[in-house]
This record gives sequence, structure tokens and C-alpha cells, in this order.
Amino acid sequence: MKQNTEKIPFSAYQKFVIFILAVTQFTVILDFMVMSPMGDLMMKALNLKTSQFGFAVSAYAFSAGVSGLLTAGFADKYDRKKLLLFFYTGFILGTIFCGLADSYELLIAARIITGLFGGVIGSVSMAIMADLFDIHHRGRVMGFIQMGFGASQVLGVPISLYIANYWGWHLPFIMVAGLAALVLVLIVVKLQPVTKHLEVKNDKNVFLHLWHTLADRNYRIGFLSTALLSIGGFMMMPFGSAFAVNNLHIPQDKLFILFMMSGVSSLVIMPLIGKFSDKVDKFILFAIASSWMAVMVVIYTNLSVTPLWLVIIFNVLMMMGIMSRMIPSSALTTSLPEMKDRGAFMSINSSLQQIAGGIAAAFAGMVVVQKTKTSPLEHYNTLGYIIVGVSVLSILMIYRVSVIVKNKLKEKVV
Repeated sequence: MKQNTEKIPFSAYQKFVIFILAVTQFTVILDFMVMSPMGDLMMKALNLKTSQFGFAVSAYAFSAGVSGLLTAGFADKYDRKKLLLFFYTGFILGTIFCGLADSYELLIAARIITGLFGGVIGSVSMAIMADLFDIHHRGRVMGFIQMGFGASQVLGVPISLYIANYWGWHLPFIMVAGLAALVLVLIVVKLQPVTKHLEVKNDKNVFLHLWHTLADRNYRIGFLSTALLSIGGFMMMPFGSAFAVNNLHIPQDKLFILFMMSGVSSLVIMPLIGKFSDKVDKFILFAIASSWMAVMVVIYTNLSVTPLWLVIIFNVLMMMGIMSRMIPSSALTTSLPEMKDRGAFMSINSSLQQIAGGIAAAFAGMVVVQKTKTSPLEHYNTLGYIIVGVSVLSILMIYRVSVIVKNKLKEKVV
């Protein structure tokens, strides 16, 4: 039976929901993403080794993962708006703490606090999205929501780098917290309660609900798929700026151009891929994008001294693959859970994503070596080869997710 993929205009409120989820993602992603481009600055300012910085990045991810698992059983018991407000408020306070940290130990503590709250926001946002939009339009919605990633690179990361270069690495965190506070006000005033999932009868207590969600075989396939995707993303990211500065010889004050151009490409690519993924087989799109990304990752991680314009081209081409696989994979995995399990599924999924990413970032910090503060990074290309292997496994797992989702849709038609 042919799927109904006719483009239906979104209502004014639906557009607001898409906007508020996108801008919420923007602030959370920016808080996390800004660590990477400021990596070279922070390692020099705090006299950190690559292993220490890798742990600083993974501290957020590990705490976010633990928080998600602890809250998963409660995720379907409350109004999703209230959950979003609670965790977003904690995220803002943690980000302020990051801006006030003046030592490695305080930075680690601040990142743990921020992760405890920030790591749950993505799963709550995805649950809200899945509640309000059906699968045939989620690709389009995901395309816009994931623009928060591109916007963080177009606006947030370049501005943060500029500010950090002149006023220090602390101020960008305060800037993110200020913006997030404005978003919090919008959520309080404009977002309606999201309670439709509460109408579905569910007598399980929170621990049984968590266990039954983890015990579902189809859900576990989705969890593993997301974890593999996260491993690939987190390996390269923490040392992206250090590699660009010390290996490719991109001047620190020109680094924002590299991130800005990558972000611009993401803003263009995301909506197009979102619309395209609603018209073609999502798995095929994911497989093509993953293969393209793997090729570009190997090329990029093996570069030596390279002109800025050429680095930008390679970086944009690599981002095309990364962005083009995020949307179809997210659209498929969010279609796995039943509505009564959606909050728990999203929380566990986000937790495993963060934990896997934290392990990848910590592992990358042990693989990559920098002998002095200004010497080139060694073994960065080793990470590229590992990512290729993980990408192959990701394709196999997303294929299994795709089969489950298609069978689920056929059963509903019947």
C-alpha cells in the first residue's frame, strides 16, 4: 500500500513547536559542541593532556547517560512540558557553573552537572516530536529540528570562538546560559501541555516500565543502532580544533571560518534531506550517506598542512555525509516505540547514545597523542579507520531497524 506522503501545511502552533524544539536543541548542542572548537584554547589555558581533555568531554556524556537511565521509568508518567522545563532549568544552572569554573577539577564537576540535566532534554524533545507528528512527516520535522546542529555551527560556534579568543573560554558558556534563559520563558508561556501519552493505560510502576522497555528485543536493536552512531560521531569531535590548528596549520583566529562554513552547509542540507527522506526509503538514504561519510573521514583524518579553502571543502563534504545519515536514522528509531513506551524509549536511547559517546571520547583521548602544546596530533587517522568499521556495523543495524518499522506499518494497515 502506498504511503501517504502528501505535504500537509503545518499549523501555526505546530510551527512554534518545531521552532522551540529546534532552538532548545540549538542551545543544548552549542553547550556541548563549543567544547571541541575551544579544545586547543582550553588545553593550553588549563595545561591539559589530550587524555584529560577527552575525559572533560566525556564527563558530560557519562553523566547525561546515567541521568537518562534514572529518569527513563518516569518519562511516560508526567506531562512532557513539565519534564522539559525541569531539565532545561538545571541545564542552564550547570552551564553557568561551567562559565565560572577556573580549574580542571571544577570544570569536570560543572560538566557533570550540566550533563545530568542537559542529556535528558534531547530525549524529551524527541518524544514531544514523535507525539505530535506522524512518521510520514517526521523526516521533514527532524530536518528542521536538527537545524539546531547547523545553526550552532553557523552562529554559536563562530561567535563563541571569537569571544573566547578575545575574552577567554569562560564567556561563551555564560552566553549560552543567557540565551537558554530566554528560551525557557518561551516554553513556559507558549508551549501547551503534552499529555496525550497519559491517556494510554499503563499500570506498570516506574521500575517495571524501565525493565520492560529494556527487555523488548526490537527496542534493543534501536538502542544498539543509536549507540554505534554515537561512537562514530564522538571520536573525531573532541580534537577537531586541535587537529586543524596543529596539523593542518589553520590559524586560531581563522578557525571560526571553518566551523561557520560547515554550519552553513548543514543549514542547507538538513531541510533538503529531511524532505527527501519522507519520499525515499530511509535506509537506502542512510546507507549511501554513511558510505560517503566513511570515505571523507579517511581523507580528512589523513590530511597534513592544507590551505584553509581546501580544508573547508573537505569539511563540508564530510558534513554532508554526517548530516545526511542523522535524519533518516532518527526518523526510523523514533518510530520503533509504542506511544506508551515512547518517553522511556527516548530516555534510554539518549542515555546509551551519551554513554557510548563518552566512551568514544575518552578512548579517542587515549589514542591521540600530542607531545607538546604546539606539536601535531599523532594517530588521529587511526580514529578515522575505526569510524569506518563502526559505520559498516551501523548500516547493518539500521537495516534491521528499517525492517522492524516497515513490518510495524504493514500490521497497522492490515
